[in-house]
Amino acid sequence: YPFWLIKAAPHYKPHGSNPNAQTGRSKLQNKRATLNQQIIKQMRMRAGAENLLKATNNNKVKEMVLLELSYVNSDLQLLMGQLEGLNSSMEVYQNTEETANIPLIALGLKETKEIDFSSPFKDFILEHYSEDGRSFEEELADLMDLRQSCRTPSRSEAGVELLASYYSHLPLIESRFFSPTRQNGIFFTWYDSFTGVPVCQQNLLLEKASILFNMAALYSQIGTRSDRQTRVGLEQAIAAFQKAAGVLNLLKETFTHIPSYDMSPAMVSMLIRLMLAQAQQCLFEKMALPGVSNQFYALIRMAQEAAKVSEVFDQVHQFMIQTPIKDNVPLFWSTMSLVKTNHYRSMAHYFVAAALLDHELGPRDDEDQQEKMLSQVYDQLPEGRTPIDILKNKDERKRFGKAHIRRAVSGHEEALRIYSLCEHLTKLEALKDILKASHQRSLEKYSDFENEEEFTDYVDAPDITCKSSEMEVPAATKVKVIDFFQRLGPLAIFSAKQKWTPPRSVRIYPEDRDEGFTLKGESPVQVVSLDPHCQAGDGLKEGDYIVAVGKTDSKWMGVSEVMQLLKDVDEEGTEIQVVSLMDSNPSMPAKSATFCGNLPKTYSMICLAYNDEEKPLKNRKVTKKSSFLSWGMKNKMKSASMLNLPTMDHSGAMSWNKPIPTFPSSSCYNSDSSH
Repeated sequence: YPFWLIKAAPHYKPHGSNPNAQTGRSKLQNKRATLNQQIIKQMRMRAGAENLLKATNNNKVKEMVLLELSYVNSDLQLLMGQLEGLNSSMEVYQNTEETANIPLIALGLKETKEIDFSSPFKDFILEHYSEDGRSFEEELADLMDLRQSCRTPSRSEAGVELLASYYSHLPLIESRFFSPTRQNGIFFTWYDSFTGVPVCQQNLLLEKASILFNMAALYSQIGTRSDRQTRVGLEQAIAAFQKAAGVLNLLKETFTHIPSYDMSPAMVSMLIRLMLAQAQQCLFEKMALPGVSNQFYALIRMAQEAAKVSEVFDQVHQFMIQTPIKDNVPLFWSTMSLVKTNHYRSMAHYFVAAALLDHELGPRDDEDQQEKMLSQVYDQLPEGRTPIDILKNKDERKRFGKAHIRRAVSGHEEALRIYSLCEHLTKLEALKDILKASHQRSLEKYSDFENEEEFTDYVDAPDITCKSSEMEVPAATKVKVIDFFQRLGPLAIFSAKQKWTPPRSVRIYPEDRDEGFTLKGESPVQVVSLDPHCQAGDGLKEGDYIVAVGKTDSKWMGVSEVMQLLKDVDEEGTEIQVVSLMDSNPSMPAKSATFCGNLPKTYSMICLAYNDEEKPLKNRKVTKKSSFLSWGMKNKMKSASMLNLPTMDHSGAMSWNKPIPTFPSSSCYNSDSSH
């Protein structure tokens, strides 16, 4: 089954990749985790020094603190440089047999700290749902196993499915355990993928956004790992990069105020363009895989495709050099984008030159068709020249052909120059070989016509326009999961937003087969009216929900099922368990805290004034802020959440242009049927 149709079992046993496996990617992630810890240590030291600097009036102490701050800032710069080096390590993400294609950029996974849900959730189950939290140890273990596996997902569709499963569980967990009126003491910490700076929040927004980011990162790694020497591998790479762009687009549209710069709207917009540009590059490679036919139409078409790749990478480069993105994106990324811009633009000029120099308009050629094709190559020609004049006039054709080959040679030389200036790029021998081979091919073409050139033949080659349309962000599909904690009852009723009385026992003595009350609803059933002349249901209140009949749990039962249990009650009666909704009007809702430390307030990062090893998180005092909106999910028999994941539509029935649905969506099931 495709992964978006798989339903996770109630006790889902997830499997991530072995975190101790010594693969290139795992080594890279381990180094990233180590650097993250070193960065947070230095930031805590800096925060402490700055606080001391503000608090003291002693000049000698100030001098010592300023000196210490200079050392700490220097160490931070070194650590940031090392992290940038890790983000520039593209070779570990490439296909191991890949030697003939220009390397692609993959996103690294965001790192996070381990979280123990057990104690806080057990306490919440006891206090809020009046049930023994110890009876949910298996479900809690499954949840923590799932999250732990998400820290090291395999670089495959199974890894994406793992992240998607956990992401789909988060709205259910939020509705069950994250009350808008109290905090449960759980802190979610994630590290910025580019700077290593940690972000810590007590709500699930950061958790959801970070999982989405890692799904996009995993798709990008799948794309770079594909075998681009085969048509199937290239199609896989195109689909993976498009899906990465789709997940990033969902992240940008859904989570707009996450205090981590790698997930800011500006950064995510740039990453979307990068993923689509790499998909466009793979599309060009797919067209060129069988070889480029030395025919006029084929050469012109390839020129326009190459020009499109150059254009999209130029747009990516322009994004990357804008402030503040350029301060956070590795220099290697922007340099690589500039190299590709020049390389593919030069290839476009080479193909046009070959079409003009190697082919002449013959009697059997379709003159109108060639004129149409050539007119599509240029937005604007030099004054006095038209496409048909270039095609028919042999000298004019050569002038323009030589002009294009000159631009191809100079463009390849510029790509090689930029390549040589970047330390991390020079480690990519395959890229160097490709750039040199392309340059040499253009030089050879130029040398074939060099002796014929005279000064009067000189003309500037016009820019080449693109043919391909923009890569579209694909539409989304859905993933279903089953609520780990469905034993607590339907999520529409038993959620953290609603406060319930503890279950109370009511003895039922039917009088002439009459229970003395009327029920309605699906699950759980609700008492809607009482017969004042019948004492059978003495002790019940209108609005009560029946959660158990005798020893049978009835939270998920409808009216007919509950009435069937009550049907055979004898004269001795039976006990039922009921709960009532409590009035909950807090004067001030509890607020969510984001910790930050000495960074621009626009994207504050984390409070560095606490130490994980010194003080338990649950005992820490938190500055309260206004809560984020909690999404409730209402289900009929199984609580499920739907995750929008982008996918390729091979049937042709799905439009690429349809808007991506906002996640999460909820379905409300309500029944007015009464018995």
